[in-house]
Amino acid sequence: MKAAQQSAMRPAQLRQLFPAIEPHKTGALKVSDLHTIAWEESGNPKGQPVVILHGGPGGGMNPSYRQYFDPSAYRILGFDQRGAGNSTPSAELEDNNTWALVEDIEKLRVMWGVEKWVVFGGSWGSTLSLAYAQTHPDRVKALVLRGIFTLRRSELQFFYQEGTNWIFPDAYDRYVSVIPEAERGDLIGAFYRRLTGKDEAEKLACAAAWSCYELATSRLFVDPEYIRRAAEDAKFALAFARIESHYFVHGGFFKYDGQLIQEASKLKNIPGVIVQGRYDMVCPMKSAWDLHKVWPEAEFHVAADAGHSCKEDTIVHYLVEATEKFKNI
Repeated sequence: MKAAQQSAMRPAQLRQLFPAIEPHKTGALKVSDLHTIAWEESGNPKGQPVVILHGGPGGGMNPSYRQYFDPSAYRILGFDQRGAGNSTPSAELEDNNTWALVEDIEKLRVMWGVEKWVVFGGSWGSTLSLAYAQTHPDRVKALVLRGIFTLRRSELQFFYQEGTNWIFPDAYDRYVSVIPEAERGDLIGAFYRRLTGKDEAEKLACAAAWSCYELATSRLFVDPEYIRRAAEDAKFALAFARIESHYFVHGGFFKYDGQLIQEASKLKNIPGVIVQGRYDMVCPMKSAWDLHKVWPEAEFHVAADAGHSCKEDTIVHYLVEATEKFKNI
């Protein structure tokens, strides 16, 4: 096994994001009788194709995601997953599961006329990237993964039930405040019941509490501006919380707990880079380490001064370094 590539301090010269760009094409693809997904294309139309798989599930695309790629070298393809962002219907849970999303990616690949592409995803995006690559390894040129999340029960318990609360007790208390004490033995289940219930005021309060907790714990240094979106953007918070809790109460729709780690041998011929914040409280480093042990062919970079967010300086450095590595493969 290769040793983890990490340092006790930030790299001397940090790579920066590329300048902001706008899509040159946008559209919508009907992927089922119910769901239509919004997509975008930016960068070089003849460049290296890369597909961006956003987090959550339910987080939606962010314009800054385009900035991890050299726009002169990459054909940058992104989309809002079912129920997220500008996809419709918003926050819809019916016919919304991991394997439907995997096939949506394939439908988009065919629509875009791509034979093989680089797959880029962080947090839930890393989960979906792994599920896609293990299902369609012949379509993946390379994987760039950040903040590894494999949706094992132990990972969910650490963040939503018992673990992160030891580091962020203040944020945790605000998170659980909307749930009666008698139901706090299963917080994911308690939130899910309310997020899928009929009390609209309670639904919105729970969506804000759930989403604020995740954003409050995502960075090594808490950023109030980062949290404000969950507190003020009801559409975002509702889609984020509803879809996440839906996936989590159903175990990510995997055949068994730990499937993505157990089936990682399917990745052995795919070049990859794993980027992980040492102090990630949302998706703790153990998951990245477990993936590294069963997929040693991938480079493994630990950002020694970062948490979960893709916007932290050292995380940005390693992600841009990875996309530069793969832009001509």
